[in-house]
Parts: sequence; C-alpha cells; structure tokens
Amino acid sequence: MARSARRPLPPPYLRKVWLDAGPTHDPSVYPYCLPLFSSGTFEIAFDRPITIIAGENGVGKSTLLEGIAVLAGFDESGGGPGYRAVDNARAKEMGGGSLARSLRASWLPKVGRGWFFRAESFFAVARYLDEAVSPSADFLSHSHGEGFIRFFEERCTKPGLFLFDEPESALSPKRQFDFLKLLDRMEVGRQSQVLIVTHSPIIMGYPNAHLLRMSRYGLEPVALQDTDHFRIMREFVSDPHGMIKAMIEE
Repeated sequence: MARSARRPLPPPYLRKVWLDAGPTHDPSVYPYCLPLFSSGTFEIAFDRPITIIAGENGVGKSTLLEGIAVLAGFDESGGGPGYRAVDNARAKEMGGGSLARSLRASWLPKVGRGWFFRAESFFAVARYLDEAVSPSADFLSHSHGEGFIRFFEERCTKPGLFLFDEPESALSPKRQFDFLKLLDRMEVGRQSQVLIVTHSPIIMGYPNAHLLRMSRYGLEPVALQDTDHFRIMREFVSDPHGMIKAMIEE
C-alpha cells in the first residue's frame, strides 16, 4: 500500500525565544540595559499563528523583533532571508543584531522563508525589488500606503515566517483593515506565522491573534480593551476637543 503524503505541520513554527545571557552579558550596554533584558532572563512563547505585541515607545518591542529576525536569518535592516540592502544603511538600528547573539530559539520545524518588514527600509527594499527582482510589482509608482499593501500582498501570501515592525506607519485606518484581510488570508492558508509590533488598536484587534503587552517589566497577555492605545482612542472619540485640551495643558 502506498504511503500517504506527509502533510506539513501548521504554524506556529517558531515556538519559543529566550535570552541565554552568557559571561559577556552587560546590563549597562544597549540593548541589555533595557529593563526587559537587564536581569538576564527573558522568554516569549508562541502558541498561535499570529502574535501581536503592543507597548509604549522605548520598552524594547522593535529591538526584540529585530533580534528575532536576525536569529531567524533575516538582515537587521529588513528583507527576506539572504537579502542585503545596498542603500538602507541609515535605516539600520544597531541593537537587534547584538541581542540576537544572546537569543536562542525552539522551532517545529525550522523555516527558512518569509520576510522581515521595517517601515524605515521599505523604499530601499521596494526599489531593489522593482529594479532587480520583481519589475512587475511596481511598488514605488503608488502612494506610500498603496505601495505597502501591494508589497504585503505580493510577498506575504507565500509560506514562511513574517515579521512586521509597525506596519500601520503608512496605512490609513481604512488601509489597516486591508492589512487585516491579508492577515486573515495568511491564517486561513495555514502556512504562515506572523509576529507584529504595533501601536494601532485596529491591528491589535485582529480576533484570532495572541495579543501581548510589553512593558519594562516583561510581557503579558492583554485584552484589546485593556491596552493604553485602546483606552486613549476611546477617550478621544468620546470627547476629542476636551481630550486634546486636557493633554495640551497637562
């Protein structure tokens, strides 16, 4: 009897990332000086295809994402595995690469495909793809937001690990819902794992994601309604002029 074809395992492929602080761990040096990593212990587990991390500026969200990206085989400045941008050096933030040297990961299975999206390096990556790899994509002839969506739709419908650092940076609220449609297609396809860092309550609200709040004290599960981002937007919508006045005078 012929053997049945082996079905690929569904995501999440990356199951856990933890900090393995060695003798060179120096809590006085960035990024280890961030409260999140200064103790020398840190761990994040993934149990769903889509994980979303929210939190204030400066707590280490983007640094962690960049560290995971480098650990997974992406360049610090963004792109696909093995991609090395020529003209986006200014977009590179030093820190994630250093952190990656102290990170360890558990995979099931290890995947070598996907994309690390960073808003800062989008134009350099898109220019490279337009000119050298994907001339039919034509990302740069569209508005910033339209270029982002076209880019996501072409690159992120394939299997792999996809990391997004603040994808809402060029997307209007309406376009953010287009991004959620893409997330839904990726989830239904059962071949992609997604990790997102965002300040957008719209993106945080994706119903099937594992939403985590990052603070100086660590990571914890959080409901959308309990995030600072949602609370502020709710207060603003209920009394825009009053809130603006209060915040200006604070």
